[in-house]
Amino acid sequence: MLDERELDKFFATHFHHTAFRLEVRDHYAVASDGGDFARYLAGEEMPDAARKNTWLDELRADTAAGKRWQWVHVVSGPLSDYLRYSFEWGYVINIHAGADVRVLDLAERPRPAGIPDEDFWLLDDQAVLIMYYDDNGRFVGAEPVVGPEVSR
Repeated sequence: MLDERELDKFFATHFHHTAFRLEVRDHYAVASDGGDFARYLAGEEMPDAARKNTWLDELRADTAAGKRWQWVHVVSGPLSDYLRYSFEWGYVINIHAGADVRVLDLAERPRPAGIPDEDFWLLDDQAVLIMYYDDNGRFVGAEPVVGPEVSR
């Protein structure tokens, strides 16, 4: 199981063209949000994205180099406060930096066959990182799967 630091190293060695992320949770406890979620809940203005420039610069540079960052978030409504925050504040700045973010809304349709119930990253169609979180949405670790086990 990889921790956050090891996850970064894994990306550095396995992501060269496409990073695809499937998200299925209604809430993530992310310390790196810098208190943005609490500010969102308090009805404050969206903060200046400058604090996230390191991440956004990486997205922009990757996009300029031809790399693709893609997300699909599966939701089944009603949206949690965290999902509203993610859609209104989080994804917006990522999209402006070059990410391709989509939402699969299952509120009025059945879940398509083959969509897993767990978060994962697929890197270059060659490596999968199965993401694990505790009941409060805190990242626990990532399980890498590389090689012939990875299939589309």
